[in-house]
Amino acid sequence: MAANFSLFFAFYVLTPLLPLYMSEHFGAAKDVIGMVLSGYTITALVMRPFSGYLVDSFPRKLVLMVSFTAFAIFFAGYLAASTLLLFTIVRTLHGAPFGALTVANSTVAIDVLPSSRRTEGIGYYGLSNNLAMAIAPSIGIFVYRYTHSFELLFWIALLVAFAGLAVDASIKMPVKMPSGRPTTLSLDRFFLTRGWLLGLNMVAFGFCFGVLSNYLAIYGKEVMGITGGTGTYFMICSIGLILSRLQGGKALRQGRVTHNAATGMVISLVGYTLFILMPTLAHHLSIFNYHCNATLSLGELSTLFGYYTSALLIGLGNGHMWPAFQNMTISVAPNSQRGTANSTILVSWDVGMGLGILAGGVISERVGYDAAFWTVVAINAIGVLTYFMATRRFFLLRNLNASVK
Repeated sequence: MAANFSLFFAFYVLTPLLPLYMSEHFGAAKDVIGMVLSGYTITALVMRPFSGYLVDSFPRKLVLMVSFTAFAIFFAGYLAASTLLLFTIVRTLHGAPFGALTVANSTVAIDVLPSSRRTEGIGYYGLSNNLAMAIAPSIGIFVYRYTHSFELLFWIALLVAFAGLAVDASIKMPVKMPSGRPTTLSLDRFFLTRGWLLGLNMVAFGFCFGVLSNYLAIYGKEVMGITGGTGTYFMICSIGLILSRLQGGKALRQGRVTHNAATGMVISLVGYTLFILMPTLAHHLSIFNYHCNATLSLGELSTLFGYYTSALLIGLGNGHMWPAFQNMTISVAPNSQRGTANSTILVSWDVGMGLGILAGGVISERVGYDAAFWTVVAINAIGVLTYFMATRRFFLLRNLNASVK
């Protein structure tokens, strides 16, 4: 959990500020920013299926240490990149060790968990990921606000990544030899075909968070008029993630992952919808406020209330949904394909994140940020409908773990 938190902290402490960095230092346009940032996710996406194969075929500790070392070293490349081209190359290549590392780390975590508490343990392991998503952007924005130094942020990411590497180096686990399965390569050695619909569902939810995490700061400033609230937004999101563990812990202990998944999806949909509705509601309240000659701005208050409430709801939703989908994907896979199962769910999230980053940049450049975030609501709603109409039954028919339901 500590190593997983470190690797995602190092990643997310830069995420909301990289668009600003590229805009200020390289003069990149919005659509160019989207294309460059999506390169990281695309590379991770390409690497992850092979990572699942490597983790299932070679000593997992070795794969973990090699990928973590490469992931940490790449942060030094951001410090050395002096042009947009060099930055693009470093950022794109950095996705490869990230893709391998997330698969290796989560698979090793599953190996060291006792089977009787694996469902609950995966939930807490996923919480370390979610907490990093929420806390790291807040810290990154706080540091930048008071130092205006991107170089300092790159150093922070570098040091935190090496701290995570040191933690993983201390893990004791038995060396597992290759399983002796047939060496013939097939699609299910790289992608868990038994869980394809679960992966498709995760694409939709990854898309939504991809747009939110990368364009929240710019959207808040240009559309909502909120200049200093992005850090607080992610901090409240982290509170939602913590509360989700308190709410969903009992269900996970009982193996009710489909219940947790459904709860999380619906809460997230409400959160994203509230987020995009706030500017419209604030506009109407401002008109009402003007005609009533009120001294207190109802529009501003409603904007802030909706803005931060959406953070809490999205945090709650993701905290329920992520461990549930990871458990479901692992539960439809045989033990010899745990690495492949992990890579499948992460690949699916990456596809969604990459599409979200790319589409968010293009849509906002040509139509506006409102259209980009309305697209988020639409994609999230499609994901929810798909789950209730097909995905839940799909999982129950293929479930290999009797304790999970």
